[in-house]
Amino acid sequence: MVKDVKIKIGFKSSDFLGTDEVKPLIWKLAIPSIIAQVINMLYNIVDRIYIGHILGSGALALTGLGIAFPLIVFVGAFANIVSMGSAPKLSIALGKKDTNKAEIIIGNSFSFLFLMSIILMILILIYKRNLLFAFGSSVNTIEYADRYLSIYILGTTSVLFSIGLNAFIAAQGFTSKAMQTVIIGAILNIILDPIFIFVFNLGVAGAAYATIISQTVSALWVLYFLTFGNSPLKLRIKNLKINMSVFAPCLALGMAPFIMTSTESALIIVFNSSLQKYGGDVAVGAMTILSSVNNFVKMPMFGFDQGAQPVIGYNFGAAKKKRMIEAVKFMFLINISYAIVMFFTMEAFPHLYANVFTQDVALIKYVSWSLRIYILAFGIFGLQIAVQYFLISTGQAKISVSIAVLRKLVLLIPLILILPHFFENKVLAVFMAEPIADFISVTYAIIMYKIISKRLYNDMD
Repeated sequence: MVKDVKIKIGFKSSDFLGTDEVKPLIWKLAIPSIIAQVINMLYNIVDRIYIGHILGSGALALTGLGIAFPLIVFVGAFANIVSMGSAPKLSIALGKKDTNKAEIIIGNSFSFLFLMSIILMILILIYKRNLLFAFGSSVNTIEYADRYLSIYILGTTSVLFSIGLNAFIAAQGFTSKAMQTVIIGAILNIILDPIFIFVFNLGVAGAAYATIISQTVSALWVLYFLTFGNSPLKLRIKNLKINMSVFAPCLALGMAPFIMTSTESALIIVFNSSLQKYGGDVAVGAMTILSSVNNFVKMPMFGFDQGAQPVIGYNFGAAKKKRMIEAVKFMFLINISYAIVMFFTMEAFPHLYANVFTQDVALIKYVSWSLRIYILAFGIFGLQIAVQYFLISTGQAKISVSIAVLRKLVLLIPLILILPHFFENKVLAVFMAEPIADFISVTYAIIMYKIISKRLYNDMD
């Protein structure tokens, strides 16, 4: 009897995704998601800002953190399997009124994240120092990188839960609650960072302690909401045993964002090692800032598209073609408009972005010219992000994976290694690889969108 009541509540909580006016509904869901994405990015950005302003050793410490960042990104990639694989499948299940399947997805995802967190923690603790040297660390930066990573990796379970499971709150339409998860952790991190770094004089170790404490609090908040809180769908013990007939499609769909994120890790490694070879520590430090700026500026697009995803997924599952098309077109419009505006601000004021992260004059000058090169294709990249979310929302795992693989593995990494052989300024050549790869991958993504969307819309008819 209790279970039936919960099912009815679940139907009621998700039906508005198929009935409310589309554009206001997307904004209603997107604004909390945008805030959550931006604030979530602050976990790493705030660490870098504080670390970059440590007197005397700030520039080297910031570079060391940049060396450790690929492993941090790789850990987060496993959360994306759930947040961008399982969560869209949950939205589709809700559109089909299959509440039981939706709860199995939540339970299976919890087990997957817990298992992966233990495996990752053990492996990274064993091999971290060798990996950091392979990633481009120098004798000047290895201690900073090692110190931060050794502490951060102890919070792997909290990181995966707070990011991965929080997506199930948003996927049910509770984006404000999902935003609260991130805000709680981020505000705590912002408060603890200066206390641990400067008051307790712990340096990069203090930044790591602040981060894992904050992520743990966020994870506990998510678990409470999904088990004892007002979530219509519950995390139940009976669903913890992985059911591959249900979870395998989630893994398949999540592979695209996993590849996108994990290859980002490989990409940062190739960038750092190449820049260390051609430009030394200052070039690697500049790359740390460039990637921070690039990722932070992209966050509002990811947040908006996450707000659109439940609307697209639900109406796709419910076969409401007109509403789905309206949501997709609106997502494309907002993405491209935002990307163009941000492109011009970064081209016009690169030094302002550099000043946020460092007071080192040489590093600011380096960032000022390299950022202009690095983001040359940013104005059109919003289209690729929109295509990725369209494909994820409609369960098109293979095509989504192909776009991720093309940009990073087929294009960007080889270009980073090849272009320096054709340019006198080899550091410039490394930075040029980014816009060239972006332009080609966006073109491919648009072609794939035209083909796939036409087929899906015809099938819905």
